[in-house]
Amino acid sequence: MKSRGLAALSANSPLEPYEFERRDLRPNDVVLDIAYAGICHSDIHQVRQEWGPSIFPMVPGHEIVGTVREIGPAVTKFSVGQRIGVGVFIDSCRTCASCQRGLQQYCEEGMTGTYNTLERDGKTIAFGGYSDTFVIDADYAVHVPANLELSGVAPLLCAGITLYSPVKHWGAKAGMRVGVMGLGGLGHMGVKFAKALGAHVTVFSHSPNKESDARAMGADDFVATKDPAALKALSHSFNLILNTVSAELDINSYLDLLTLDGTLVVIGLPGKPYAVNVGTLLGARRSMAGSMIGGIPEMQEMLDFCGAHNIVSDVEVISADYVATAYERTVASDVKYRFVIDAKTF
Repeated sequence: MKSRGLAALSANSPLEPYEFERRDLRPNDVVLDIAYAGICHSDIHQVRQEWGPSIFPMVPGHEIVGTVREIGPAVTKFSVGQRIGVGVFIDSCRTCASCQRGLQQYCEEGMTGTYNTLERDGKTIAFGGYSDTFVIDADYAVHVPANLELSGVAPLLCAGITLYSPVKHWGAKAGMRVGVMGLGGLGHMGVKFAKALGAHVTVFSHSPNKESDARAMGADDFVATKDPAALKALSHSFNLILNTVSAELDINSYLDLLTLDGTLVVIGLPGKPYAVNVGTLLGARRSMAGSMIGGIPEMQEMLDFCGAHNIVSDVEVISADYVATAYERTVASDVKYRFVIDAKTF
């Protein structure tokens, strides 16, 4: 099946137009015509080999939404014309304890990423969503509610589920105080989800000019982190803190903001390991945890929740010829709050 999109042909090469073939339709596969593909910062890291060796040629993209064009003879989950989404992984072992629980992101054999990996046959390069078509096993795709704008749905398949999973797992609800560190592509989704679940939400940001955006998204309070005194005044205040920041910082100053039995969840991947003062944890039975995307059942739950609460990501829709500029702006944190490629422009 012919497909066209954008690819990096080698390390440090710019993305360029690329034609390639998708696999033939298998019995449980669906073919989707892609409508939009979100740009995740991890796309940039992998194209530039900043996370270790990459596989080239590489078609990035794991925030994918579109419409079903064709289904295999065994497919009952979807029908032609339905809107569906594909996220960070396209397969897993299906048999381990994690997969059996619907937690495919923690597959004990390793999930199969949407791109920059080999499919489970060990031979075929998985090409991502910066393209006009996609083929996927129906078990690894999800329904998109009809009332949601598709361009704003694309980032939900990565940024959205990455924040929905921890707010649900740690039980954000009315009466809880939730802090969100960073108001970027990830953080702004944390604000929307925590607020929709009834929590009192505070945004911590080094950019004071983001306060109006944070409040428009539902934040109750905003703290400019350049003032250390502002953090100290909030000691023992939060039940849950979601750390979406990848930059290096003093994590202990945020751990101190947790109440008794509070939890700080690390979501952004820092460049260096945190130096944790264990005494800060012991002093209030605090926890520091991590969370990574979500499994297929939780992805569907998230999209249904978004449909019920009319939640989408804040996006800038761009054409394929703007991707190089979008990459530079993403690195510079100059986007509100996620770039999304219009697949008609490939």
